[in-house]
Amino acid sequence: MPCFCYTAYLRSKTNPLRLVAWSCAVILVINVCFVSAILASASGFPSTIVKVKKQFPINDFGSIGDGKRLNTRDIQAVIDRCSAEGGGIIVVPKGIFLTSSIFLKQGCDLEIERDGVLKGSTDQADYPQIKTRWEGVERMWTAALVNAQGMTGFVISGAGTIDGSGEEWTAMGRSQPRDPNVPRLGRPRLIAVENSRHVRIADLHLRNQAVWCLHILYSEDVIVEGLNIRAAHDIPSSDGIDVDSSRHVRIRHCDIDVNDDCISIKSGKDEDGLRVNRPSEDIVIEHCRFGYGHGGVAMGSETSGGIRNVLINDNVAEDDNWAPIRFKTQPSRGGVVENIVYRNFQLRGVRRAFEVNMEWTSARGTLVPAAKILPLLRNIRLINVSGTAKSGGMIRGLAGSPVAAIKFKNCKISAGEGLTVEHARNVDFSGLNLTVQTGEKIVKKDVE
Repeated sequence: MPCFCYTAYLRSKTNPLRLVAWSCAVILVINVCFVSAILASASGFPSTIVKVKKQFPINDFGSIGDGKRLNTRDIQAVIDRCSAEGGGIIVVPKGIFLTSSIFLKQGCDLEIERDGVLKGSTDQADYPQIKTRWEGVERMWTAALVNAQGMTGFVISGAGTIDGSGEEWTAMGRSQPRDPNVPRLGRPRLIAVENSRHVRIADLHLRNQAVWCLHILYSEDVIVEGLNIRAAHDIPSSDGIDVDSSRHVRIRHCDIDVNDDCISIKSGKDEDGLRVNRPSEDIVIEHCRFGYGHGGVAMGSETSGGIRNVLINDNVAEDDNWAPIRFKTQPSRGGVVENIVYRNFQLRGVRRAFEVNMEWTSARGTLVPAAKILPLLRNIRLINVSGTAKSGGMIRGLAGSPVAAIKFKNCKISAGEGLTVEHARNVDFSGLNLTVQTGEKIVKKDVE
């Protein structure tokens, strides 16, 4: 039919009567299609009509948004009711609703309206200990403020705010000396999505997480978009987004400024991570801005399950970000990190342009004995990376496991100092145009 109509149109251009006939024929085809669609819908075939979800405003069920009253039980009761009635949207309206851990259930979306705030309690007793993974090890750990476990097909979104009260948690930690005889309980993450599928998290303002902001664990088919994440620069371990042994994840149009890695890709740590052996894979991160943070997009340091097939595309790092392109692991980790592409990355006054460190330790950590099989980093491509940095940075492999197959293509960096490279094989520097103010451009040791 399309070919017939197009041929008739070409012939009609020179004959007004044929043009009228052709127009009538097109109208007839459109009407027939429209009627057919109606008949198909009436006959039980799928239609494009979207069912409107029932809304459950939390203030209609007892919650009070005065920033003082703890609403955890009321909010959880609404979630339970929503799920029992077949699902809907849990709505947080205008106001500041103080709460501790809430647990979404199947069929329930969560929407924070503009001027609506979910505010985290700072009482450790308000947060239960649950079985999860924390810092690469499966264990009992503090539940997040918002938890989604074993769910399929849900949305957490809105123009409002989820605030983890991280500054208050940090101040309390400094003012209360630690008793070595009392087990240390962890601070709550802001949002934890675990063992879930077909997830969308969008448009929210996420503020002052007490520790990691958005933790995506053992999940797949996850879209994260339009998030604005901010944490005070004195909140420790305030990662923006952590993708942990998860697959088919797409992160886009996010703006992140925190006091640790803006985005970190992880897959378990040491013996426990090797036991679980679940990779993070098939991940795209694009059109994001990374402000201050210890890293822009970091691979690791928890690499035991492997990280592969990651594209970081069309992003910007600025505001003294420590290392926008970052790989970190330890000899104890094991695991293979491979097929990673950073493309079209603008660097604006960052500290290090590149940081690849296979013997990395945190400020509070030490190296543990090496795994039987050392971690491996290979097939890394850096394409159209350009801008300014205080230093070119470092590429440091292990003597027993050199960094392998790094290729620079059309990269242009202006830095104060050069790039140091140690224990590396098959590194193609031909596509790196590095200018420095002092010292050598590239210092090599055990590089082939």
